[in-house]
Amino acid sequence: MKIEILSPDRMIFQGEAEAIQLPGLDGRLGVLNNHAPLISSLQKGQVKVTTGGQDSFYDINGGVVEVFKNRVIVLSE
Repeated sequence: MKIEILSPDRMIFQGEAEAIQLPGLDGRLGVLNNHAPLISSLQKGQVKVTTGGQDSFYDINGGVVEVFKNRVIVLSE
């Protein structure tokens, strides 16, 4: 699936990934291919992106996520 993690001043990550885990307001959110459409608020924490079996971590200070048709867009503060 295609993932974009954006902050107001730059692109943090853009590319294909197998999975993403996000710090939701009520706990961690996990998204895999063919996930149902979703819009959710995010809290401060780490985003974990799995690509080719390797994990990458990105810190965010909250924001929102949209999941739709194998595309994940994270707008972080």
